[in-house]
Amino acid sequence: MLKRFIVLLFSLLLCMSLCAQPASEAVSSTDVTDVRIAALKGPTAMGLVKLMDDSEAGPVDGNSYEFSIVASPAEMTPLLVKGEVDIAALPANLASVIYNNTDGAIQVLAVNTLGVLYIVENGDSVHSIQDLAGKTIYASGKGSTPEYSLNFILEEAGLADSVSVEWKTEHAECVAALLNDSEGVALLPQPFVTTAMMQNADIRVAIDLNDAWDEVSPDSSLITGVIVARRTFVEENREAVDAFLSSYKASTDYANTQTDEAASLVGKYGIVPEAVAKKALPECNIVCVTGAELKNDLFRYLEVLYAANPASVGNALPGEDFYY
Repeated sequence: MLKRFIVLLFSLLLCMSLCAQPASEAVSSTDVTDVRIAALKGPTAMGLVKLMDDSEAGPVDGNSYEFSIVASPAEMTPLLVKGEVDIAALPANLASVIYNNTDGAIQVLAVNTLGVLYIVENGDSVHSIQDLAGKTIYASGKGSTPEYSLNFILEEAGLADSVSVEWKTEHAECVAALLNDSEGVALLPQPFVTTAMMQNADIRVAIDLNDAWDEVSPDSSLITGVIVARRTFVEENREAVDAFLSSYKASTDYANTQTDEAASLVGKYGIVPEAVAKKALPECNIVCVTGAELKNDLFRYLEVLYAANPASVGNALPGEDFYY
């Protein structure tokens, strides 16, 4: 009888221990880091969709995420400066401008998008940069990567004085202008290139700006977007930042390899329609470049922009502490 009692008591204690274990090991609210992320509509946001979806079920690797998708680069700067977001995906040159204008208040964590810009036309008259002479180009992104990349290429090609650029507020406005102009030419990023081509069969890609850039600057690569973070957030939450980078790398891999599934998520979060995303994703050059490769590639790109127009990077190249 005593032996049976001891066995029962031991079993009860063991059960109580096992039942209590998950509660003791559960992540408490104080162990979770809240991370606010903003990204531009387009490829810089498309690489985030798997992480956005995963985070709906709760914290991911100790981080609880809140995402915002904005329409233009102009909306991004005040969000960072006012501390309303912790991490942001934005144009590469804008990151340098913000760094210089805020005494280094941000750091760049990764290159997240390579060249996604294309010259497209409603017709068949442009087959090289030289064919742009005398034409007007509809474009969006004034004061950021599209403007400075286009200006640099036109200057190097000797076309700075023979091409006019009509700046629009958003890429969607450029698509509308292109569709309404039977001889229109536009500078568009993916996935807006795909959007325009799906709406009008006569619209075609005339020039890949990656190729045009390589022709005039073979020692550097065209970079569209980067991931940055507020420096104070990085200094106070290094583990959370590293966890984000790991999760973001997995998310970009998903976007590049699981196109149909990723396109569905892109549509779900209102970045672009799913049908557009399905065709555009393979052309969006979504990456997650960090560490020494980040510094080397981004520095060379910013160096080219600075030589062409110092204002394009905030009138100075960022210091070593710019790179995470």
